[in-house]
Amino acid sequence: MAKRTKKAGLEARFGARYGVSVRRRASSALRKVKREYSCPVCQYQKVRRESPGIWACRKCDHTFAGGVWQPFTRASDANNRIVRRSVEGATATDMALIAQNAAIEYERALNEVDEDAPLAEITTEGDGDDGSEEE
Repeated sequence: MAKRTKKAGLEARFGARYGVSVRRRASSALRKVKREYSCPVCQYQKVRRESPGIWACRKCDHTFAGGVWQPFTRASDANNRIVRRSVEGATATDMALIAQNAAIEYERALNEVDEDAPLAEITTEGDGDDGSEEE
């Protein structure tokens, strides 16, 4: 009989052990680690992981700290934006992002207030008997 499945790639070392979902998650993490990323200095696709959190470019020998699985994380991107804004001022894209986040926070605050208010206090327009036209 022929084999039904083929175990190839980085997860092949696990064989039939640990279950499909665990092997799949491990495979995605290993793929992130083994991939070559672009260098922030020379822009070549030569950045490899030396140890957890330490990344080095094999072309220009630039070494920098990053995430454990990827050299650039969401937190590092946010920090780079903050540094760039402090140096050269906020751009239109940054201002739009700030406004969008402020709007989201405002909506969340309104929803929290609405959820905390009892139903008897919530009134709508037209509930009073101030001469409505439906009489």
